[in-house]
Amino acid sequence: MKYFYVLIVFCGLVLWSSCRNDFETVQSTGNLEFSQDTIFLDTVFSNIGSSTYQFKVYNRSDEDINIPNVRLGDGEDSNYRLNVDGVAGKMFSNVEILAKDSIFVFVETTVDINSQTTDNRFLYVDQILFDSGANEQKVELVTLIQDAIFLFPDLDANGMVGTISLGLDEEGNEILIEGFILEQDELTFSNEKPYVIYGYAAVPSGETLTVDAGARVHFHDNSGILVASNASISAMGTASTDPELLENEIIFEGDRLEPEFSDVPGQWGTIWLTAGSTDNSFNYTTIKNAVVGILMDSNDGDLTLDIRNSQIYNSSNVGLLARTGIVYGENIVINNSGQSSLALSLGGEYNFNHCTFANYWTNSFRSFPAVSIDNIIPDVAEADLVAANFTNCLIYGNEQRELGFLQSENTSLQFNFNFTNTLIKFEDPNNEFDGLPNYNFANPALYTNSPLNLDPIFQNTELNNFNIKQGESGAEGVGLGGVPPPVDLNGVTRDLNNPDAGAYESIVFPDEGGGNPLP
Repeated sequence: MKYFYVLIVFCGLVLWSSCRNDFETVQSTGNLEFSQDTIFLDTVFSNIGSSTYQFKVYNRSDEDINIPNVRLGDGEDSNYRLNVDGVAGKMFSNVEILAKDSIFVFVETTVDINSQTTDNRFLYVDQILFDSGANEQKVELVTLIQDAIFLFPDLDANGMVGTISLGLDEEGNEILIEGFILEQDELTFSNEKPYVIYGYAAVPSGETLTVDAGARVHFHDNSGILVASNASISAMGTASTDPELLENEIIFEGDRLEPEFSDVPGQWGTIWLTAGSTDNSFNYTTIKNAVVGILMDSNDGDLTLDIRNSQIYNSSNVGLLARTGIVYGENIVINNSGQSSLALSLGGEYNFNHCTFANYWTNSFRSFPAVSIDNIIPDVAEADLVAANFTNCLIYGNEQRELGFLQSENTSLQFNFNFTNTLIKFEDPNNEFDGLPNYNFANPALYTNSPLNLDPIFQNTELNNFNIKQGESGAEGVGLGGVPPPVDLNGVTRDLNNPDAGAYESIVFPDEGGGNPLP
């Protein structure tokens, strides 16, 4: 009998609940709360969609409420797009929020700057309005729209993206990559507007791509620059007066401008200096967030790459990869690479003065040293290492050993290298490298006045700031006097007789009463 009464009560509850609405609401009285009262969508390029941003709308009351309308201030004409509690649109009616609950609102935008202004930069604003009249509340929307010059492959007659040929593979098949050949009027990148590149922009044989001081070049995923045989790139920035704006420096990076993408590796491909390209030069240039910052592929017997006062950061593979190259570098800083920051492969001829080659990669496991040098790719090819000279450099990182060699067993091939007054991190607690000639750090023919494992005390490796601490850095006074350049990457004159190793002379850090600010 007891179970019969329980069944009657249960059925009654079911019938009662089936006769009521899910919940009964009262009209909003303008007491909504928001997780943000202004949504800044950061900077986006004209006609390129922004990231999606979100905020929450809270009902703090004890009653379920109904918001009669939620809408963009410019209505259907707005360039913002919304998703309110899972529904996409620009205007919404009867939006309900349970008591003590909340809903999500998602916002994104795409704006054609030419439809708004003739300026290169434009602040685009709107509002999300909740209810109307005395109960109206609002959330402000703000986006900086940046005009740009867009370079991309044409579509062929079949609607396929244009390609350029990289030659033939071992089976005689053509190797194609999405891209296009720069026209004559595209061979100068000015600093008037940023450039946004889709696919690989190829510099044709016999031509030079000139990148003006202060230019900004952005790459989409799987994009980059390809310099053909007998072609060149000249990216000649100049020293800047503002260490944050870097107004005269050339910057190559990805096309996502949101702060969360500012240091994400692997957003674009590489600057590929192909076999036979020549007289390539970079000065006061920053290359960041690529797969490979610069790929220097083979040489024509002359200097193939001259790079000075430049920085390469956040490469998912290698910062500077030179294969049988002829390279000169000074005042270079390379850091945060998934493999090596500097890889000198298949021999070549290299001279580096006052460079900092570091690697503080933390995204995943790293099995390569900051600097790797070889004259062989096993089972593929081998070549002479004519020279690899490092003078007044600094080689350091977060692994035990930041210098590595791979030498061909072919003794007829040259394998010449020398480290002069260069600070090197190489810890060998188990003596695994004892007896290996290339790692005989006591051999003055290979290592001249080059100390090991002295902490340089960098200012902030996470922010790619490799200034060294005055009075405490192990790199202080290590350098050999009279080695160019006479000024460091900050423009500070080096000590004439005992300069510091690396790209920077030591400073007093800002939190201790002096020195340069963090970048």
